[in-house]
Amino acid sequence: MSNSQTNPSDISLSQLFSYPFRIFSVSLALFAVLAVPLWVGELTGLLHLPLGLPGFFWHQHEMLFGFLSAAIAAFLLTAVCVWTGTERTHGAPLLGLWLVWLGGRLLMGFGEGLPIWLINGGGLLFLPLVMLDAAWRIWGARQYRQVVILLVLLLLWIMQAGFLLSYNEAFSAGGLLMAMTLAGIIGGRITPAFSTGWLRQQGMAEPGISVVPVLDRMFVAAMIILLLLPLAGYQWWAGLVAVPASVLMFARLFGWKGWLVMSNPLLWILHISLLWIAVALVLLAGHQLLGWPEGAWIHAAGLGVIGSLVLGVIARVCLGHTGRALVLPRGMVLAFVAMQVATVIRVVTAFGLLDWSFGVSVSAVLWVVAYLIFLIRYTGILMRPRQA
Repeated sequence: MSNSQTNPSDISLSQLFSYPFRIFSVSLALFAVLAVPLWVGELTGLLHLPLGLPGFFWHQHEMLFGFLSAAIAAFLLTAVCVWTGTERTHGAPLLGLWLVWLGGRLLMGFGEGLPIWLINGGGLLFLPLVMLDAAWRIWGARQYRQVVILLVLLLLWIMQAGFLLSYNEAFSAGGLLMAMTLAGIIGGRITPAFSTGWLRQQGMAEPGISVVPVLDRMFVAAMIILLLLPLAGYQWWAGLVAVPASVLMFARLFGWKGWLVMSNPLLWILHISLLWIAVALVLLAGHQLLGWPEGAWIHAAGLGVIGSLVLGVIARVCLGHTGRALVLPRGMVLAFVAMQVATVIRVVTAFGLLDWSFGVSVSAVLWVVAYLIFLIRYTGILMRPRQA
């Protein structure tokens, strides 16, 4: 029986505001399903949207800072309560926070003719509120280990501000690097832990999965250096730094032994999504040093890391935190595969190996399919009470 097949009378809109992961998971998936087709329509001339930003910059901003910020809120504001043992944000405060996120999306998407300070201000307000919500809990619980997450979020927000104030794509690229850094930090905590737990459940007493803290720290340091060098005008040096950063990520992944969990889609999606970090960094090095197309690393990061990891994480979080067994609803494996194929097609298209219109359209359709499956299978779960 599907996880969502319970009494229809249990469904309540208020349940969405009982925990941050509920409303923000539904919202980011719905946004993913709507924003990409709208962008393709705008790009091909089929639509003219009353955008608050120039079209290409709207696409860059919203798929990074709009989509990702909802995913950050869904995961971080849920996880930090568990880490610190504090009461979750819910009810009216959560509704207010969500309305700030939604207002930013509406201003960006339909703000043509409005003052630019209003559009930018609406877009920049959300992440600081999320950081404040997390920071007071972390500081109060003296969990200083989590401060690195807040630091990366602050850098991400600075990149957002720089992008909105200048439309300089160095800032959107920097935001993408910080998004990969955040994925590497959080993924580096949950992926080996979840994999070890599952392998022990399967009877493997010593899975041999290793986490090497020095590699984790070196990876974060390399990514921050990689962020700063292009902003200072040292693109070629950034290309050189991308190589060891990629090697560090490959080394971390090797220690997590993802090949041992390939029969469990809730685990392999995490390993493969994080593998895209290493691949994106190789493609970034190729762009800076060899002139490879910039779109290759950007879409390896955007689809392969962010789109794929977000889908994998919320698919798990929305089961575990609603008291359900960690068994994927029907169709979700197809969603995970669709996201990987979308990424490969988009990267190949960037290299000119597929017709541009065909490649962009197919990858967009696969992206929409992946998140539409999530919406169909999980919305009912998220609108019902937690199972006992």
